[in-house]
Amino acid sequence: MTEQISLKELMNYEKTFDCVQCGYCLPACPTYETMASEKHSPRGRIQLMKLAAEEKITLDDMEDSINKCLGCMACTTVCPTNVQYGSLLEGAKHAIESSKSKSGVQKKTEKLLFDTLIPSTKGMNALGNATWLYQATGLQKMAQKLKLTSIAPLHLGQFERVLPPMPTPKERKARVSFMQAQQEEKMKVAFFTGCIMDSLFFTINEQSMELLTRAGATVVVPESQTCCGALHAHAGRHEQAIVRAKQNIEMLENEEVVYIVNNAGGCGAQMVQYDKLFEEGSDWHRRALQFVEKVRDITQVLVELDGLDYTTSLQQTVTYQPSCHMSNVQRVVDEPKALMKQIPGLRLQEMQDPHFCCGSAGIYNIVQYDESMKILDRKMSDVKETESSAIVTTNPGCLLQMKLGAEREGTGQRGIHLVELLMEADPQPKKAKQESL
Repeated sequence: MTEQISLKELMNYEKTFDCVQCGYCLPACPTYETMASEKHSPRGRIQLMKLAAEEKITLDDMEDSINKCLGCMACTTVCPTNVQYGSLLEGAKHAIESSKSKSGVQKKTEKLLFDTLIPSTKGMNALGNATWLYQATGLQKMAQKLKLTSIAPLHLGQFERVLPPMPTPKERKARVSFMQAQQEEKMKVAFFTGCIMDSLFFTINEQSMELLTRAGATVVVPESQTCCGALHAHAGRHEQAIVRAKQNIEMLENEEVVYIVNNAGGCGAQMVQYDKLFEEGSDWHRRALQFVEKVRDITQVLVELDGLDYTTSLQQTVTYQPSCHMSNVQRVVDEPKALMKQIPGLRLQEMQDPHFCCGSAGIYNIVQYDESMKILDRKMSDVKETESSAIVTTNPGCLLQMKLGAEREGTGQRGIHLVELLMEADPQPKKAKQESL
């Protein structure tokens, strides 16, 4: 711990008293359902945080419970006393991370990951290009045939099987930073590419910008943008999350745009909370609030623009897995379903419990693989009952997780991002269609 701040301050101790231990959060919590233990419920975790802040238990005593929390924020949607669980969770993670004594190798590895690779566009592009080479040269098929992927650390071989085809390095380099609206311009927006989205789902980013321009938005891609900081915050690396936030805030201040648009629920959730990273009343807090006011999920912008006609009928039944962070933090719920209802021939069959987390939660499915798979199995039992041909999502982690779930269950369903689904329906600018009649 640093001398400048007490453990209670670090862990937002005063906010723990907002929890009255009523238990409304229990049915909403995925880990409580799969683990059936109070210490893996929101109110149980808050009690552990309180005890740790009071130094009645050690940080090690609460670490397992905190690490097994998905951070899905489903508890906040049902809490009658408006407990700020997100702030409490981040504070607990920050305290745990600050208390760790790490080896030199571990420090260097984390520095490479959090300081060099994730925030770097070049680094993430290199990761995407390496994955393309792995796929294009046949190494992937060979590794799978020889079962070499089964020995990959952290069960990464499981997710390797469901990665989408990567674009070529030439296609990545061909991206433009400015795209003019394809009909009368209704607004100018900045597009947030994200780190995982751009490295592994580059094509979806390209399709997102194409959708926006067809709908009447002029799109710019600011070169100075960086990682949203969500992965840093989830890992308890509070100061690094602040660095990422400041860079993105400064980036948007240099762009004259109506919105900054993202297509990843986790990124959007982090950015709409930038103001909480800074002391209230400070200059950075004021600037963060101005940034937050402009953050929008792509579904919100497409609904507002209302500039597309979908010209291809998709005769299929799909189900929708909402991103927890998009629904519970950004509070974007209706827009994705509204867009799907515009697609001719498409039937949306909702799950019985659609807001139950899929178990992805950033990198939770990697670092807490076994628990994640229990949650995924619960989710897939709900998915199978819909008898749908595809699972639609709005977040990269959810997308990979649902692809893996379908493969594990052998359902034959495909996982698809909503942007991909909209593009399959061949959206055309409304003005262009009217002129052709």
